Amino acid sequence: MGNRIELFNLEKHFAFYGAYHSNPTNIVIHMLFVWPIFFTAVLLLDFTPSLFNLPHIDFSLFGVHVSLIFNFGFLFAFVYAVFYMCLDVKAGTLAALLCGVCWIVSSVLATRLGFSLAWKVVLAVQLFCWIGQFIGHGVFEKRAPALLDNLVQAFIMAPFFVLFEALQTFLGYEPYPGFHAIVQAKIETEINEWKEKKQNLLN
Repeated sequence: MGNRIELFNLEKHFAFYGAYHSNPTNIVIHMLFVWPIFFTAVLLLDFTPSLFNLPHIDFSLFGVHVSLIFNFGFLFAFVYAVFYMCLDVKAGTLAALLCGVCWIVSSVLATRLGFSLAWKVVLAVQLFCWIGQFIGHGVFEKRAPALLDNLVQAFIMAPFFVLFEALQTFLGYEPYPGFHAIVQAKIETEINEWKEKKQNLLN
């Protein structure tokens, strides 16, 4: 039971990720680049075969035949969507809708591009976005990315974190009163501990 609670502990997840993304410029960079990384990952997985021989959903969009296949692209987006809704109903539902849109739009794009061109697009976007994020950490945050300390948590939380950060910044959203203050205190504590540990290593 305790492990399950920790898995869906929004304060803990947000504080962990936020401690690595406190610089405003680095946050903006991640807002711009994280969802394209997610989208292109789904796009590449759209070329995998159907899972369990589930039926396709076929339709035409702007004259382009599209076939939605319940493959690893769908599974990838679905797992993320469910996890986000378990973290927070309101923001999580919006994130889940974005995951669904990514799957549908990527399926359209996969049909349009074909694998021979799609993988090149995916590679270019992934390289550009990852380089941008590493610049954000190295130049502005001056701290290594979260993925170097917790790969799974960083990859899973990144799309939700940047969306949540946008909702919080522009709309003042909080899952419950006092959430931002609680998490900000945890972030500052973690950053201070990191700075102290870094200083001790230099001495």
